[in-house]
Amino acid sequence: MKSLIALLSFLALPVMAAEPTLYGRYERIGVPEIGQTLRAKMDTGAYTASLSAKDIELFTRDGEEWVRFRLATKDADGKVYEHEVSRISKIKNRADEDEEGDAPELSHRPVVDLELCLGDVKRTVEVNLVDRSSFNYPLLVGSKALKAFKAAVNPADKYTAGKPSC
Repeated sequence: MKSLIALLSFLALPVMAAEPTLYGRYERIGVPEIGQTLRAKMDTGAYTASLSAKDIELFTRDGEEWVRFRLATKDADGKVYEHEVSRISKIKNRADEDEEGDAPELSHRPVVDLELCLGDVKRTVEVNLVDRSSFNYPLLVGSKALKAFKAAVNPADKYTAGKPSC
């Protein structure tokens, strides 16, 4: 009976989840498929990750949907990248909302699965492609990707993960 009570007591203990890793509001993230490290904004208010791209063109290859694009960053070399599309996202453009509460326009963006390297952690995450050249950070990491990295964000810190080492 004592062993049964001991077992039940043990099973009643709360399961401790692994603590998240704390990152800064801004980090350097490696994108191995494009061979670059980009400055990224860690944005808990966004759902998906976004990569700054231009000349975005959808096409079909072997019956599958693919996308062709160039990076839209200050130091981009104009190289064309091609990647299979995992889905097309519909994202609300909040800037289009008016005071009368009309629904914002939806923008349709191709989403690709990319490996991202944050510190020494590598994860494959969904990244939508959109021209972010008017923003300071060519990569935005949203909450879905932050969960994949088991990340928490301290907005007072920046570049806490150091140079990507994956």
